[in-house]
Amino acid sequence: MRWIVFLVVFIVLELYFYQVVKTLTRSKWLIILNIIVSLLVVGNLIYQFNVDTNSGRVLTHAKSYAMGYLLTLMVLKLAVLPFLLGEDVIRLGAGIYNKIFGAGDAFHVPSRRKFVSQLALGVAAIPFASMLYGMFKGKYDFRVLKYVLEYDDLPAAFDGYKITQISDIHSGSFDNKEKIQYAIDLINRQESDVILFTGDMVNNKASEMIPWKGTFARLEAKDGKYSVLGNHDYGDYVDWNSSREKEDNLQQLKDIQKDIGFDLMLNESRFIEKNGERIALVGVENWGAGGFKKAGDLKKASQLVKPDDFKVLLSHDPSHWEYRVVDDHHHYHLTLSGHTHGMQFGIEIPGWVKWSPVSWRYKYWAGIYEQKGQYINVNRGFGFLAYPGRVGIWPEITVIELKKSIKTV
Repeated sequence: MRWIVFLVVFIVLELYFYQVVKTLTRSKWLIILNIIVSLLVVGNLIYQFNVDTNSGRVLTHAKSYAMGYLLTLMVLKLAVLPFLLGEDVIRLGAGIYNKIFGAGDAFHVPSRRKFVSQLALGVAAIPFASMLYGMFKGKYDFRVLKYVLEYDDLPAAFDGYKITQISDIHSGSFDNKEKIQYAIDLINRQESDVILFTGDMVNNKASEMIPWKGTFARLEAKDGKYSVLGNHDYGDYVDWNSSREKEDNLQQLKDIQKDIGFDLMLNESRFIEKNGERIALVGVENWGAGGFKKAGDLKKASQLVKPDDFKVLLSHDPSHWEYRVVDDHHHYHLTLSGHTHGMQFGIEIPGWVKWSPVSWRYKYWAGIYEQKGQYINVNRGFGFLAYPGRVGIWPEITVIELKKSIKTV
């Protein structure tokens, strides 16, 4: 049924777009080319999701690109739709007016239709080109975002301490080893004291990370590398043959993280000590609002942490911070999350605008937020999922410097 609804919607869009092409050109070959491209894109999508059943619910490269090409095509035609609908309303109103009052055609419909078609196509070309750029360039356009956070109670030994956060690797989506090697080098060039990874190493299966173990093992930080699990790491989106097979997959992922050099925290804490002072790293398993896994146990993870310890919490889903962390009796100075990817699509102009459709779902979806003297950074993600690209929301490497604020009398 859903495929029937999809095809009906697509055909309606196709008919409207056909009007644009027909109005702007008399070449039947361009019209035929438009039809062929549309048939190929839709046909490939239907094949990948209905004929290719071997991969089950796993989103393979082929399925991701099938979705990506469809989204790109749909964006082009959806962007045209408001112009043509508006024009049709005007034409209908003009026709009714002329019929009732016997007026002449004051709207010069043919020339007006061509102008509107040209305008619609020109506007639609912008998101269309952006979606294509996002698929072939934007998804590997890594950005280093740097923040300085000040705290009164930061231990003096950690004044100037640098944290690099990465999140949402989604190794099963990678298709360019050179770009990933470049990103690893970029992380190492930050020369941070510690590297913290906040979950979603794979899309579905631990085996996705095997080709990338050597690359990520090159990550370096003098105080170590620590990690937690994200919702995709548990294998919940795969139709396993048995519960044992699923458990083995999770254990394989844990082993891979150890091989890479990550200290995986499963509702646990660690301490980093300098000059007789320390900060606590607290790592919870995934906890997400709604239907997401709620394996995170904040109380268990912090049972060895003292109330006056400076605490950095790793929790994959930012909704955990909103619903559980901020009002916890412990004061978690800094929480590091990911999960949202910034939806891999949006508009960000520093100091002016920051928007993505994901903001309708998550209150805290990208960047630094503060509540009750506690901060959270929501990383936009290292990799990508589903749509094999990024537009406006680029892959992120976060560097946070902790500073001890100077009290003034």
